[in-house]
Amino acid sequence: MQGFAHYLSAAGQREVHLYGDVALPKWVGKLKLDTKFVFHNARKLFKNRPLIGNVAEREGTQQASDGPGTESLRGDLVRQIWGQWNWPLTMSTPERAVLELLNEVPERETFHQADMLMEGLSNLSPRKLQTLLVECRSIKVKRLFFWFAERHDHAWLPKLDRNDVDLGSGKRMLVRGGKLDRKFNITVPEKLDASV
Repeated sequence: MQGFAHYLSAAGQREVHLYGDVALPKWVGKLKLDTKFVFHNARKLFKNRPLIGNVAEREGTQQASDGPGTESLRGDLVRQIWGQWNWPLTMSTPERAVLELLNEVPERETFHQADMLMEGLSNLSPRKLQTLLVECRSIKVKRLFFWFAERHDHAWLPKLDRNDVDLGSGKRMLVRGGKLDRKFNITVPEKLDASV
């Protein structure tokens, strides 16, 4: 909905990943749909980013519009009008969404898919990324983010202050039989293809 639909897989069951502070009602899982809803506790990935209630009211004022039918609620969320009844749909900005996606690598998302998506993210906001990376709780996500960003040499990368981002210590094995990237201490695939 924010211009990245061409990265969605056409095959298999579609999943909608929902981040929130309160789990989805049990009846959502019983709906007979072609789409599966997957809930994630937002506080496990980001500190200081509660999603309960009306974000715009909690933050005080709304920011300028990001386009027709879209309004910024805060740096990492936007509300967009959706459906025939113009329902307000709150969703992650691309900056937050890429970190959410990296949280799923390699269990639910492939390195190949993450690589293809990261390659096309040339217009991310360094200001929004900086805030999210500082507040991100996952060492794996932050290391993967910088690894992919360096791989694609994005223009916004030098504008990020890595000294403020806790990358933890020690090695993280993300792929068995992969290669160790010594800069970020993560094990990544030898080759990024669709099967990894």
